Amino acid sequence: MTETISAEAFQRDEVQALAAHSSPSVSDASPRQADEIDDVARRVSETYSSNKPIVSSFGKSVVQQRDGALRTVRFLLRRVATAGIAVVGVLIALVAWDQYNAGPWTRDARVRVQVASVAPEISGKITELRIVDNQFVHKGDILYVIEPFDFDVALRTNKAVLQQRMADLNVKELQSERRRRLSDLASSTEEKQVYEGSALQAKAAVDSAQQQVRQAEINLRRTEVRSSVNGIVTNLLLREGDYAHQGATTVSIIDTDSYWIDGYFEETKLARLCVADRTEAKLMGYSAPIMGHIATVTRGVSVSNAAASTQGLPNVDPVYTWVRLAQRVPVRIAIDNVPPGVPLVSGLTATVTIRDGKEGKSGTLLDRVRAELETSFLGLTGQASARPGCIPSPSSLSP
Repeated sequence: MTETISAEAFQRDEVQALAAHSSPSVSDASPRQADEIDDVARRVSETYSSNKPIVSSFGKSVVQQRDGALRTVRFLLRRVATAGIAVVGVLIALVAWDQYNAGPWTRDARVRVQVASVAPEISGKITELRIVDNQFVHKGDILYVIEPFDFDVALRTNKAVLQQRMADLNVKELQSERRRRLSDLASSTEEKQVYEGSALQAKAAVDSAQQQVRQAEINLRRTEVRSSVNGIVTNLLLREGDYAHQGATTVSIIDTDSYWIDGYFEETKLARLCVADRTEAKLMGYSAPIMGHIATVTRGVSVSNAAASTQGLPNVDPVYTWVRLAQRVPVRIAIDNVPPGVPLVSGLTATVTIRDGKEGKSGTLLDRVRAELETSFLGLTGQASARPGCIPSPSSLSP
């Protein structure tokens, strides 16, 4: 019994000596040193296998301190991560609120274009068709030709009539001139007036024949129907042999020089729009934006309540007083630059964003963010002040 107690005491002394030699104080011990102490204890226990394993209380204390510190760090990291996620969520909500509810942009936009309706000024059978569907034509190009025979005959006939009238005028002017030179004894005053009147009538007939010749020449030129604009032939249903009626549209040409975009903005966003503001329009399916600027703002939208109903009384629609739908106002956007590969097709939908040039203004980022949020929320509540001089008043437009 005494030998066992002595062996255990010797083992404890050896372990404590090694611990004191490795680490002067408990507070200075590192996890690595604690592991070394545990290894020493295990080796000593293995050396004296007849005794029970020795476990270092010092090593246990260091491990417990390390685990407690790790738990504290993890707890703090969870709290910081939760607070950061909450802040990021609030910022995303504010940005989304500004972007989707108060920002000067709209998904409700359409590409528009002028269409030239070509109609013949004369009637006749089409003998030659020089265009195909979706073909680009220049201003003045011949689209189709109407049978010119009848109009050529009319021109020749009118020219012959003109020559006849000119010959008659020549004879009557000579007769009038001879009567004018005779004395009153040879020719009476009445006779002179008759011949002079005949010469004037012949001259009027010549003038009329000249106008008829000019009309016949114009009608002959009109047998060649030409394009009035630079554009693309669309929805062509005409073919050779069809009969073209005077004034009836036969060919429609999209004027490629007249493209624009109509953006339908909510009335709550008009205070943030200004004529000449820079715009970006993205068509569905294309990432490159079409650059432009605000040209005009429509000054009138149809009001359904103004329509007369039975007995001429106004037809007023019932509404929910707690729900107000913002009216959309058309804004015309002139196109300045179209990226390569982006086609302009009338009727395509676009997303239009207004860039008013505030990015380059002075002020800190916090000041710009605060001003943007104030404008957004005040705009939604109807308290935002409009930018002065952006949309001209009707009185300033009058001459």
